[in-house]
Amino acid sequence: MYSNENYLLELLVEAGAIDAGTLDGIKAELSPLDSAIDFLVKNNYLTAEYIAQVAAYNSSMEYVDLSAFDVDANIIASTSGELARRVGFLPIGDDGYSLQVAITDPFDMETLDSLPQFLGREISFFVASEPGLKKALDKYYPEKKKVGKGDGEAPIIELIDDMFNEAHEMRASDIHIEPMEDRIRMRYRVDGRLVEVANHPKKLLGAIVARLKVMSSSMSIAEKRLPQDGRIEMDLRDGMHIDLRVSTVPTNHGESVVMRILDKSALALGLPQLGFLSDDEATFDRLVTLPDGVILVTGPTGSGKTTTLYACLNHLNRPDKKIITAEDPVEYEMAGINQVMIRTEIGMTFAAALRAMLRQAPNIIMVGEIRDGETAGIAIQAAMTGHLVLSTLHTNDAPSSVARLADMGIDRFLIASAVRAVMAQRLCRSLCSCRIPGQLTPKQADTLGIDISRQVMVPNPGGCAKCRGKGMKGRMGIFEIFQVTDDVRGLINSNLTSAQLRKRARELGMRTLREDGIRKVLAGRTTADEIIRVTTGDAS
Repeated sequence: MYSNENYLLELLVEAGAIDAGTLDGIKAELSPLDSAIDFLVKNNYLTAEYIAQVAAYNSSMEYVDLSAFDVDANIIASTSGELARRVGFLPIGDDGYSLQVAITDPFDMETLDSLPQFLGREISFFVASEPGLKKALDKYYPEKKKVGKGDGEAPIIELIDDMFNEAHEMRASDIHIEPMEDRIRMRYRVDGRLVEVANHPKKLLGAIVARLKVMSSSMSIAEKRLPQDGRIEMDLRDGMHIDLRVSTVPTNHGESVVMRILDKSALALGLPQLGFLSDDEATFDRLVTLPDGVILVTGPTGSGKTTTLYACLNHLNRPDKKIITAEDPVEYEMAGINQVMIRTEIGMTFAAALRAMLRQAPNIIMVGEIRDGETAGIAIQAAMTGHLVLSTLHTNDAPSSVARLADMGIDRFLIASAVRAVMAQRLCRSLCSCRIPGQLTPKQADTLGIDISRQVMVPNPGGCAKCRGKGMKGRMGIFEIFQVTDDVRGLINSNLTSAQLRKRARELGMRTLREDGIRKVLAGRTTADEIIRVTTGDAS
């Protein structure tokens, strides 16, 4: 079915293929869900091939008769048959610059925009008839036989299996299954951005959600009125094992599902992999190896705080150190570390866990998040009695954490005595290795406060198969490290506002998030537009 059927019908009338009055009469007899194009073909008013030719002509694409030639086996092997069938296309040639692809709907802008990203190639589009494409797909990508009881379970299992494998191949961090009024929208979050990858019939929603609940084992299939949480573990086709944290929420169109893919490669990260430049890495390394005190990592949700904490634990995990964590939930199991799951419903809060942990004689404590004054107070006391405490806090910049802790009821002299450093962070996309030469535009230079009287050469995004044509691949951190030195302790005790404290910290040498980002632009790690985007609130 064409994405813009009414437009195509108008084109057929203009081409003289069918009389407008005849068409109006046909449409009047059809239900709103019936396709007039399908009716015209089935009742021999027009051929599917002729309709495809009209669509091709009016979209400035070339029509191709797929039955007239054989596609090279190497071209077929270069593309996933699952993707070709799901999206509805066939690779038919490769001129070395672009992959030549046959589709049936040249008016489907979503496919035209997204297919180059999926395939990581420049695409030259051709138009084929719907029956022609279906026969070609059956010929070159024959469907696997379904096994099961014939009740629709096997296709759903395969659909979900394909989804997990595709999300992993695209390096997605989340999978979103969202019920709309008339369809199911599927999106992956890749490098922090949501990408729409598929739409499925609304009638499949119940089967998809039920299958995911069964896989998570701890979720009730019968309960559709309340939010639920679960966890899925599975092996992928490439031999990789992944864990997924599953969340369902009832919406007005059905249950929405979000799955966080827990990438265990984060367990192997050390400080160098976080994105520090060498001077900041040396500073942070010194801070997290101090024998006591509080080290805080701040930033909004999705800024990479948890990854940074795990990298710190991996860096500090030694046989002569006892490390205990309190997490909500425990996302990754780390060998050699005692991890405590927060369960508020039975009284195991962060504060309760922290009190119990202190009786275990640890050297290092990690608290997933300081949310209240009780937890903050215990963490401060632990730091002042010889423990190194790592935790996170929700503030936009590093100096604001002082006011946040004070608002929780912590005396400023205790903050000044116990806190060793606060690091704010954000995540920005990294340039792929296919980067190309470029230079800052005057507008970019002016926005970032860089001298525009000289040309500043920086790499720009290119595009290759590894980055799926985007020019960007993966993410890294940009950082603002606020060290509590003797000078800063005096400032904390003097009751300065957050703005005043930030100003004085900068005068004492603290680099802001934007300033660290600028250094990474000039070092060729990311782009000016990316830093401007993620540090909009840090422009001052």
